[in-house]
Amino acid sequence: DFAAADGVEFQNGLTLACEEINALGGILGRAVEPHFEDTAQMGDATNVQAVQRLIDRHGVHAVINGYNIGSGAAIQDVIADSGIIYVHYDTTIGHNALIASDPDRYFGSFQGDPAEYWYGPGFLAFLKGLEERGEYKRTNNKMAVILSAGVYSANIANAIQEQAASYGWEISMFETVAVPTSEWGPTLAKLRADPPSVIAVTHFLPADLGQFMVQFATDPTPSLVYMQYGPSIPAFREIAGDASVGVLYATVVGALQDEIGTAFETRYKAKFGENAGHNSGAQPYDGCYLWATAAALAGGTGEPDNADQNRKVADRMRSLIWRGVTGTTRMNPAENAAYTYPTQTNDPSLGMPHQFLQIQDKTKGGLLVAPPPYNTASFVMPPWIK
Repeated sequence: DFAAADGVEFQNGLTLACEEINALGGILGRAVEPHFEDTAQMGDATNVQAVQRLIDRHGVHAVINGYNIGSGAAIQDVIADSGIIYVHYDTTIGHNALIASDPDRYFGSFQGDPAEYWYGPGFLAFLKGLEERGEYKRTNNKMAVILSAGVYSANIANAIQEQAASYGWEISMFETVAVPTSEWGPTLAKLRADPPSVIAVTHFLPADLGQFMVQFATDPTPSLVYMQYGPSIPAFREIAGDASVGVLYATVVGALQDEIGTAFETRYKAKFGENAGHNSGAQPYDGCYLWATAAALAGGTGEPDNADQNRKVADRMRSLIWRGVTGTTRMNPAENAAYTYPTQTNDPSLGMPHQFLQIQDKTKGGLLVAPPPYNTASFVMPPWIK
């Protein structure tokens, strides 16, 4: 399974949070006990069965995980029927729409990060920031968008397309590619025939993106290259090699490279090994702390069918501002989803930072170049732009 490695980290992150919370006295003196079910290949049917087992066999008071691929709206019905709390990181606008459609029924379901939709306007705002700070000057107003046929990739690409004009961009190419693909020739031919100032690739498989950069590098256009998610995986750098240097990517949820984030990384790797993926583990880790803190303030957790108590917990979660490893978690109460900074709020203490990273050394992960005040490095022009 392509997501199995993340699944291990989600279990690790939740385990570490529970151990730390228990060491601090638990929730009002009661220990937190984690239980795990494998969602394997994922999909709505499998996801729902796993959650149902957690409720029926273990009587869990909350379900906390990273992401599960599916509709992003199936587990919420199981949660609503049982009256417990759910915190996930599916990063889907479908969650926001579902909660807004019936907030009373779905009171207990929370998305711990901003929806994937925000990658679109967030990317346009990032480019505007680079220009305003004098770090980048566009060669023309053209932007090419390359996507794959999936809800995640399409939602991001469509959001860029919808708002590009308001930032002075013209979408000169909007192309859906069949994936997985290792042959980018036809797409690159179109880019070279009409070079854009910016290329945004919202397809996310690291091997495909690595091949794109290898083939792009033989005759590059003077374009900034932004790619979705894939460059954060070491396999991208291994495949692309020298051609990876200069590539931009982003995450709406990740461990910050600050005092809190690096201390977490140290604890995490000491427990789970030097190669453990703390960025993924940070998601349920923060989600667990958010729930536990809210539950303590609300007078405790509620077991299945104790919706009265869990409504109090949910109300606390909606009103809480939690500064964790991934930055600030503050829920939009209409959608039970985290606000994003700086696109939804210009106050870094009131939104989760939409982090932009750039690979500046093929042997290392990306450096955090935006948004201020979280950045730990400066953007540099890619080597292929002379």
